[in-house]
Amino acid sequence: MLELLQAIAFGLILLIPLTNPFTTVVLLLGLSGDMTNEERNYQSKMTCIYVFIILVISFYCGQLVMNTFGISIPGLRIAGGMIVGLIGFRMLFPQQPSYKNIEATHKKEQADSNIAFVPLAIPSTAGPGTIAMVITVASTVNNGGYVVSKWVVYTASIIVPLLLCIILWFCMRSAGSIMRFMGKSGVEATSRVMGFLLVCMGTQFVINGIKEIIINFPNI
Repeated sequence: MLELLQAIAFGLILLIPLTNPFTTVVLLLGLSGDMTNEERNYQSKMTCIYVFIILVISFYCGQLVMNTFGISIPGLRIAGGMIVGLIGFRMLFPQQPSYKNIEATHKKEQADSNIAFVPLAIPSTAGPGTIAMVITVASTVNNGGYVVSKWVVYTASIIVPLLLCIILWFCMRSAGSIMRFMGKSGVEATSRVMGFLLVCMGTQFVINGIKEIIINFPNI
């Protein structure tokens, strides 16, 4: 049980900075100005459902996609690290405040009334960096990179996305209160802190990928 709790904590620590629920909250506020509370709550619920499905499918089918297209684990780690780092840099040094997100400034008549899948689920929450990280973790587990029991892996692969979606749902349902409490400057500061964490994580991904290439170089 302790091993399961550690795996769940590790998964949440990895995914929460990547998914960045606060960014999704401000994006929801920007795109749902003409919606009622019921419509906004429905979009929040559907966003969480889509994110859960995307993360679970990425974990269990990501390795199959890699094998189909001939993508190596070091290549995935380096590419995923670059993506994660780029997202982090954009959050750390935004060209414009996060509450003025490009998607949020589009005219309402140009935006689809169903915003749950795009852009709230993809790319705001389960973006390329998140998907790359999930696939990387899954491939590392399958190749013996983490010494954990199989039942822990299978259980955590469901519980972690579920808990993440619960956190996301709570944040989105509390979007109005969060914005009033933190203010625009508070949301911006939180986004920058999470951006710094993403830069660090992306750099470590690249280091791990290069290290694995060097170790396996004689066998290439």
